[in-house]
Amino acid sequence: MDEIAPKEESLMNRNYVIRGEKIMLDFDLAMLYETETRTLKQAVKRNLRRFPEDFMFELTQQEAKNLVSQFVIPSIKSLGGALPFAFTEQGVAMLSSVLKSEKAIDVNISIMRTFVKLRKLSFLHKEIFDRIENLEGGYESLRDLVESLLIQETKPKRRIGFI
Repeated sequence: MDEIAPKEESLMNRNYVIRGEKIMLDFDLAMLYETETRTLKQAVKRNLRRFPEDFMFELTQQEAKNLVSQFVIPSIKSLGGALPFAFTEQGVAMLSSVLKSEKAIDVNISIMRTFVKLRKLSFLHKEIFDRIENLEGGYESLRDLVESLLIQETKPKRRIGFI
């Protein structure tokens, strides 16, 4: 099954942050599900009750322009005249109940795993940033910080057990 599922690295490149939410766009999801964007949108519109605002929202004209300016999409025309839908992690999970194919199941599993990895990475980055910030508070310069870290690495470790 993993052979069919898309690579998680390529999925990470299809995650964006809009309105403070990590999202995936309808055209990226349609490509992954191997369906047309309009087909995906039609399925969502037929089941709007399953997609509250915290699961899925339509981008504003300004948000779409921002995506174009950040080279996420080549041009506003590539959207086909409609503003894209943005799906949060819960919205992507809900898509599996709307799109019922073997491909949709495999893709959904890969996407959910990617969201989990992204969450873990963001926690790791925050932890590293917090540690550096705490270390910098007690040192006058970066040089002192580096020397301190090198000294900590070269200290001999105490042996455990009976001598």
